[in-house]
Amino acid sequence: MDVAQRETASGFALALDASVLARAQRGDASAFEVVYRSYSRPAFGLALRVLGRPAVAEDVVHDAFLRAFERMDGYRGDAPFGAWIKRLVLNAAIDRLRAERRWAGDAEPVDALREVREDPSPLLDAQGLLARLAPRARAVVWLHEMEGWSHPEIAERFRQSESWSKSVLARSLERLRAQQEDAG
Repeated sequence: MDVAQRETASGFALALDASVLARAQRGDASAFEVVYRSYSRPAFGLALRVLGRPAVAEDVVHDAFLRAFERMDGYRGDAPFGAWIKRLVLNAAIDRLRAERRWAGDAEPVDALREVREDPSPLLDAQGLLARLAPRARAVVWLHEMEGWSHPEIAERFRQSESWSKSVLARSLERLRAQQEDAG
């Protein structure tokens, strides 16, 4: 599944009327409400998949949309608007994880996560599997395997080394494989 297909499947590829976007960029609160209503559900779904806790995901979505409102005039239009919002949500989720300084790793079968790329129907199973991961491990696995982030991008965002990103991913995937073998 390519980036455009993932965007569509995740709900971030919505067509937003250009006049609504322009009004929101000028500070029109009613236009920004339209933006929020259009993107809040996919934003919450993404935050929940990364963080695994509904209340924390709600907080992260709130933080991301506050940032969006504050920085709306900075949206240049060189990428789809949904991708811009998605990036704000992911950055807010990573900020939350870094602030919590958590890392311990249970894992889930990696093959099920990879299948979501081709067919989004196993998404619910993948969400259940992701819920078993520790927050930072879940974020690294999701960002690398599902969002296509590179190790340098993950490392930079978490303010860690590239080898840290590779190590977290490798350990998580190995634990997933071991659990999968034990289960069946």
